[in-house]
Amino acid sequence: MSTSEVGSKEATSVARVDLKLEVVVIPVSDVDRAKEFYKKLGWRLDADFRFDNGFRIVQLTPPGSACSVQFGTNITSAVPGSAHGMYLVVSDVQAARDELVSHAVKVSEVFHAGTPGAQFQPDGTRGRVNGPAPDRATYNSFATFSDPDGNSWLLQQVTTRLPGRIDPATTTFASARDLASALRRAEAAHGQHEKRTGQRDANWSDWYAEYMVAEQAGTQLPT
Repeated sequence: MSTSEVGSKEATSVARVDLKLEVVVIPVSDVDRAKEFYKKLGWRLDADFRFDNGFRIVQLTPPGSACSVQFGTNITSAVPGSAHGMYLVVSDVQAARDELVSHAVKVSEVFHAGTPGAQFQPDGTRGRVNGPAPDRATYNSFATFSDPDGNSWLLQQVTTRLPGRIDPATTTFASARDLASALRRAEAAHGQHEKRTGQRDANWSDWYAEYMVAEQAGTQLPT
């Protein structure tokens, strides 16, 4: 057997390893100020470790997120405030905006992109169209805000995933709020279903479950 054949056989026999995005590092100029800002948003404080050599690391996690953020001292050479367009996916962008405003955070109005990529442009850019996307189309409604250093965050409303993004066998909801929002959408869709059939659906719970799984996985919705 040749060397290339041995190498090929070894490559195909290696098991796949899951790569889970766990932490994103953001650059800040004042660690305590950034820590208080993100705590004010209701983000969970996971760690604040200080070391004798001046190294400090702070970690917080947004509600319902599997990925956290870290910042501190001697942790990155990036310019403070240079992290932009970081996504925070929500099931209801208006509700998410209202919550941020209640914490005295300056947030843009809800908008949709009139031109491709407008969601990544500064607030007030011509390509941003006020109001949610027509029919509240998934992936297309946004709001933006920044931390005290200018690191910018993009709220994106996602209710139905594109096919292949979520395994339909592992439907999960990050919080009771997300589950309640999904139930309300299923209820509205089921009401239309009963109007079409002209009769009450006694198996509404099964219909709800099918709808919620399909919506999250991006597969064909029941009608």
